[in-house]
Amino acid sequence: MDKPAGWTSHDVVGKVRRLAGTRKVGHAGTLDPMATGLLVVGFNKATRLLTAITGTDKTYLATIRLGVSTVTDDAEGDVLQTRLANAVTPERVDAAVADLTGDLQQVPSAVSAIKVDGQRAYHRVRAGEDVRLDARPVTVRRFEVTGYRRAEDGTTVDLDVEVDCTSGTYIRALARDLGEALETGGHLTALRRTAVGPFSVADAVTLEELAVRFTSTELSAAAAGLFPVRRLTGEEASELSFGRRIEATGTDGMVAAQAPDGTVVALICDQERQGRPEVLSAKPEIVFAPATAPAAAPTRDGGRT
Repeated sequence: MDKPAGWTSHDVVGKVRRLAGTRKVGHAGTLDPMATGLLVVGFNKATRLLTAITGTDKTYLATIRLGVSTVTDDAEGDVLQTRLANAVTPERVDAAVADLTGDLQQVPSAVSAIKVDGQRAYHRVRAGEDVRLDARPVTVRRFEVTGYRRAEDGTTVDLDVEVDCTSGTYIRALARDLGEALETGGHLTALRRTAVGPFSVADAVTLEELAVRFTSTELSAAAAGLFPVRRLTGEEASELSFGRRIEATGTDGMVAAQAPDGTVVALICDQERQGRPEVLSAKPEIVFAPATAPAAAPTRDGGRT
């Protein structure tokens, strides 16, 4: 889905539930209401694939305003502090951006959905608590400034940026940390997610388009696009459909096990056999369907993403 501004990810899931005619719908990674862009939604059997999608890398387009800090680290929060950005130069920005690229220990925004003693951090902030979250490891693979605009009075500077990062990276926190590194403060004024793993917003549909014509990616095609593919014999497909192990794939990580008819029967991973650590075999981690089941038809009742 191409999520519109003002909608929560839960709002989009609710809309898809009604359009798909099923309650079994989920998404792979929350987008803030202010944000737009790619939200991967799965329904029926495909909800089991969402966990694997959630952990993939993400790409974002964002606009960061230097000179103003907010409670939420974005434009929806109250202003905490304003500081002149007239000393900010492109050279200083480039140096600060370089320091925020690579492996980082990032403190998430206080208004994140992370739970603190069983309650979401943003609920605690809204209740007036001073919430401080622990830093966590993230990787910013690319942090590129694509636009630089200084306000006429010099008080603020707007940066257009593109970010490739691991799952769990907060772009709001990057804006905050960049502002602090430049001694001006900073917050997000716009955020758009353009990619989640192999999925691109260019292939997404809007809610209006989905209401007119319900389209989705077939489960097997989605799984095969996420992972390396192991083509199975009929016997191997049958074994996996019953949750049994087959011969090792020789590949690190998850593999999509594809039956002769093209259906992805399961996601498998090489593991040691209990009591025989020298012997590897491929264990089914998620079984989608028996090998004898026909490939899902392009209807609203099949497992799709």
